[in-house]
Amino acid sequence: MRLLEIVRGAATSATTLATALDVAKRLRKLPVVAGVGEGFIGNRIFAAYRRQCELMLEEGAYPEEIDAALEGFGFAMGPFRVADMSGLDIAWKRRQRLAAIRDPKERYVEITDRLCERGRFGQKSGAGWYRYPKDARKGEPDPDVRALILEASAAKGVTRRAFSTGDIFNRVLLTMVNEAALVLEEKIAARPSDIDLVMVHGYGFPNHEGGPLFWARRQDRNWLLARRDKLVAATGYGFRAGDIESLLDQLARDG
Repeated sequence: MRLLEIVRGAATSATTLATALDVAKRLRKLPVVAGVGEGFIGNRIFAAYRRQCELMLEEGAYPEEIDAALEGFGFAMGPFRVADMSGLDIAWKRRQRLAAIRDPKERYVEITDRLCERGRFGQKSGAGWYRYPKDARKGEPDPDVRALILEASAAKGVTRRAFSTGDIFNRVLLTMVNEAALVLEEKIAARPSDIDLVMVHGYGFPNHEGGPLFWARRQDRNWLLARRDKLVAATGYGFRAGDIESLLDQLARDG
């Protein structure tokens, strides 16, 4: 991976930052400076995007449908294939660490936790969101996972619905744009182009789309805002809406 996020803390000197950037260039890496915050730039946006994908599982989608929709859009891998490759236990430990400060009124999807409790940690354990026959690198849809998802929806009284490919990738992209707006407002990222570099070079966002904010700049403003409002309604309590209107103004100024 070419990407390096270089974190500038409150006491980081200009000399230290310049040295880190120089080392990155010597390593032939692509450095992006980030401020201090949970997940910094890339992991924070990826966490928001992954959460929306998990919400869609409760609402009617299945892992293979979400992965196929996003890979069809151009992502290198869908989020559930990524999770199986990297290991579900990594994110599980993070959720356990943050559980004490999570607002109990916010929507929380327990499906991933149930998988981990069953020892399904992804490729390394032979099963995660997908099942992996002996020596297989690519997973297969698993009826047990479908059953667990249906059980989770029923337990919360959710009436499941079908998701189109467009429903899936539009919801994911609007989530990324919204979280990017928050990242910029909080000065975790200095400029929109930094976010696009991080997502393209570190998180598999399709090169030809140029990053989530480059994509947003090319969309109809009213459509984006209407879709954002639908995203707020679908997510429910606790969703933080970024100032997308100001972000779009900045993108227009930047050209």
